[in-house]
Amino acid sequence: MPNRTDRADSPPDTDSPPGSATSPEPRRGLAAAVVAFAFWITMAGTTAPTPLYPVYGKEFGFSPITVTVIFAVYALGVVVGLLAFGRLSDQIGRRPVLVAATLLSVCAALVFLAADDVAVLLVARVISGFSAALVTGAATASLTELIPQGRRVRPATVALFANMGGLACGTLLAGILADTAPSPLRTPWLVMLALAAIGLVGAASSRETAAHRSGFSFRFQPLHIPSEIRPDFLRSAMAAGAGFAVLGVLTAVTGLFLGTVLHARSHSLTGLVVFTAFACTALGQLLVRRIKPGAALSVACLGLILAAGLIALAMALTSLVPLLIGAAVNGLATGIALGHGIGGITTRSAPQHRGASVSTFFAILYSMLAVPAIGVGVLIRATSLRPAGEIFSALVALLALTVLLSLARSRKGPEAPA
Repeated sequence: MPNRTDRADSPPDTDSPPGSATSPEPRRGLAAAVVAFAFWITMAGTTAPTPLYPVYGKEFGFSPITVTVIFAVYALGVVVGLLAFGRLSDQIGRRPVLVAATLLSVCAALVFLAADDVAVLLVARVISGFSAALVTGAATASLTELIPQGRRVRPATVALFANMGGLACGTLLAGILADTAPSPLRTPWLVMLALAAIGLVGAASSRETAAHRSGFSFRFQPLHIPSEIRPDFLRSAMAAGAGFAVLGVLTAVTGLFLGTVLHARSHSLTGLVVFTAFACTALGQLLVRRIKPGAALSVACLGLILAAGLIALAMALTSLVPLLIGAAVNGLATGIALGHGIGGITTRSAPQHRGASVSTFFAILYSMLAVPAIGVGVLIRATSLRPAGEIFSALVALLALTVLLSLARSRKGPEAPA
């Protein structure tokens, strides 16, 4: 932390973290806003390429399967980053990790600006994946330490809207800029670069909130499925993973569907579909609090089946309306399953393994974000976009139905010992 000269009327404990009792309320609120913005813009940068993929494909001459690979590389980068650096902010502090995450976001925007072939795009996506992995844990922990638990707006809610709000707004902002501003492959990244630079300055000027730091030691976070809630953990991961698979495919190929099937060349429209999906995912995580815990996963599975049917209908009828509704329903269902799963881990699993359990949960989800997208790319190459979308929708519905049937069987009798 840089040295500074304190005013004579400053509180005595000027070096205490902003989240401590001695930190003034306005300063604490400003610090939380800075962290939330850094979180938001870092996540926004990860979805900004979505409406630009058709332009990149035309510019660089690559196929739909290449688009899905480019997207999947980002998701796999997040998984590796979570497993390798998920505990980094506990070891060295929140502030340096936030600085690193926003710096990587700046670097990703610069690489996208310089991109002239697929290899450079892949590098940019890997950098984006690491930025998302670093910022998620550090910013969430920092907001928890900055915002008192008794406040009307809870830190988890702020973190949720910074995270999902960034994912939603990045694609919409990039799509609008690609449609309305000159140079669709440069203007969105110049704006993202400027916003990420602001986030970097804010993160660098923020104060440390972690009271205890263990010191850096590198090792991969071991995967851990909590034995005490294993059946519910696996069902939640399967249901939320099915929803993440749809989010991944929507992010990777919505532009292709709108451009080649519906002949709609609007980048803003592509951004709107993906914005709807991620915004509703955030809403679903809030909605889960209004649903009885025993019913939440069933509601999520029914929603996933309905969403899969709507997306298949959009493919069959070549219609935008069922696609947009399906994206919204899938987002709500995914958010409910995600909220249920995280809630179970944080309240019912052993405290000493919660960090590893959460990392494992998200590693499963981001793997489901990546691998099915590549599978859809292979299907598109083997058949075409419409039948590939219909087959994928059927598989998502089947996975959700499997979870639903497993829930029904578990309620008929005691579950087998884990």
